[in-house]
Amino acid sequence: MEILPVDVISAIQFDNSGEHLATGDRGGRVVLFERTDAKNSSGGARRDLEEADYPLRHPEFRYKTEFQSHDPEFDYLKSLEIEEKINKIRWCQTANGALFLLSTNDKTIKFWKVQDKKIKKICDVNSDPSRTVVNGEVPEANSSSLRLPVVTSHESSPVARCRRVYSHAHDYHISSISNNSDGETFISADDLRINLWNLEITNQSFNIVDVKPEKMEDLSEVITSAEFHPTHCNMLAYSSSKGSIRLIDLRQSALCDSHSKLFEEPEAAGSKSFFTEIIASVSDIKFAKEGRYLLSRDYMTLKLWDINMDSGPVSTFQVHEHLKPKLCDLYENDSIFDKFECCISGNGLRAATGSYSNLFRVFGVSPGSTETASLEASRNPTRRHVPVPSSPFKALSRVVSRGSESAGVDGNSDALDYTTKLLHLAWHPSENSIACAAGNSLYMYYA
Repeated sequence: MEILPVDVISAIQFDNSGEHLATGDRGGRVVLFERTDAKNSSGGARRDLEEADYPLRHPEFRYKTEFQSHDPEFDYLKSLEIEEKINKIRWCQTANGALFLLSTNDKTIKFWKVQDKKIKKICDVNSDPSRTVVNGEVPEANSSSLRLPVVTSHESSPVARCRRVYSHAHDYHISSISNNSDGETFISADDLRINLWNLEITNQSFNIVDVKPEKMEDLSEVITSAEFHPTHCNMLAYSSSKGSIRLIDLRQSALCDSHSKLFEEPEAAGSKSFFTEIIASVSDIKFAKEGRYLLSRDYMTLKLWDINMDSGPVSTFQVHEHLKPKLCDLYENDSIFDKFECCISGNGLRAATGSYSNLFRVFGVSPGSTETASLEASRNPTRRHVPVPSSPFKALSRVVSRGSESAGVDGNSDALDYTTKLLHLAWHPSENSIACAAGNSLYMYYA
């Protein structure tokens, strides 16, 4: 059975506690999962359970709810069809037991509240079955035969409500949204601009970055990704199609035309080609939990940057080095423009990113580490051969699948299937487990 395009997962995100996981798909739906094993094992901390020789529970998530976040629209002024595809999901701070999150398609950002509501049912009605019609008349009721409705509460059920809609602020497709650590603001970024929003205000945003030239023919690069610093609410980073990453400080000026730091790798002499700028484009950036290190993904590599050192990346990990001889073919079938995401573990020791044939790579990023693993997201994952020691990642479980499973690939690592690609993945904020999306299926892996 063929996978429907609307069922393909297009966004994935853990919340800060790691107790909830959200996915968005090309059909505009958001699906929420809730962790269950933590509730069943409240006898102590993870390390205490290990030391006490108790069986270790692996993370288990169950379906919680889903809702239609975005619908297809049509901009009649620009004669432009706006897809319902969810581009990004970001969790916000919880309050009063309710979950809050932001979701966006190409043009509109929505703020959702998900809260458990008890379902009330009427168990009795105001009628008496003993009162029958006699000669066309109903006997007069007495007080003993009068029945009042009784309302009882049953099991609670999660209900999603759209609280706010942030729209009409971007001329180009929204590629990124990111929450600020202050819990009050967030940014949205398209190809040429980054806007700053207050969560409480929907009709106004502040343009803080604008790279649009006076003449569009002078345009040399576009914004590809933007992310707030995890602890400093005045700092954010954004990447460009030229392979550079800029760190800006909101305290410097209202419009951050100038950056405080620029991170880019020096270009090797005599190595330029038609594909150089295309494969240098940064598709995703992620801050490590403490905010000192920044992870970036371009088409060929995964790079780790120290924000205190702008001379070059601390480490570079080869992901698609074997594809260099095939760049012409990749350009012809548009695969060279695929935007792979990246993620970094909560302890900052490992990083992961996706590839073709539903493969994803895990690298040890701590100084001196030689860890690397390459696995396939499928029902029967198999470790791919790598020339260095690999970390023992194993498949945990398949969380959800709509439709049929994606087609498998041949065991030969050179025979990659470019139609099956693992673009989206997220690392649990406190444990060594990864959620990754392959087609319409969501998989969990643990170390």
